[in-house]
Amino acid sequence: MTFDPFGDFATRGYLRNVAKAKDPHIVRRLQHNSFLTGIDAALAHLEGQPSLTYGDVLQTHKTLFEAVFPWAGEDRLNNAPHLFVNKGSVLFAHPNDIRKAVDYALEKGQDKAFMAQKPGEVMGYLAYGHPFLDGNGRTSHACSRGTSGSAQ
Repeated sequence: MTFDPFGDFATRGYLRNVAKAKDPHIVRRLQHNSFLTGIDAALAHLEGQPSLTYGDVLQTHKTLFEAVFPWAGEDRLNNAPHLFVNKGSVLFAHPNDIRKAVDYALEKGQDKAFMAQKPGEVMGYLAYGHPFLDGNGRTSHACSRGTSGSAQ
């Protein structure tokens, strides 16, 4: 079964991508190209911030994926508040708790001593937050690079 939180896969393709593509290989290629096109701008934005905020995470996702998804930069609370995301037995944050999980990860990730001792915990909270319908891993990775370079 195809992941279809909007209920319009047949007419608008996977997650309403701009090409209306239904083939997962095509969508992955679109995402990869969009990521490669936006990564330098996303990292430059993050590196220019004195500290990272939830808004920076949203902006990073938008920069990385706006060429593919019209909803890029919107979290699940905004575009799929009814959706409880899981991968197998792993449950991700309820839409109402996304921001709390990501804010905690950003706070801890910008604490250089904590980040040096427990980078897995920071990445775990970013992953648990799972704010977006797609593109979470790449967005989290870019933001974790930004947190490790920021001072608090």
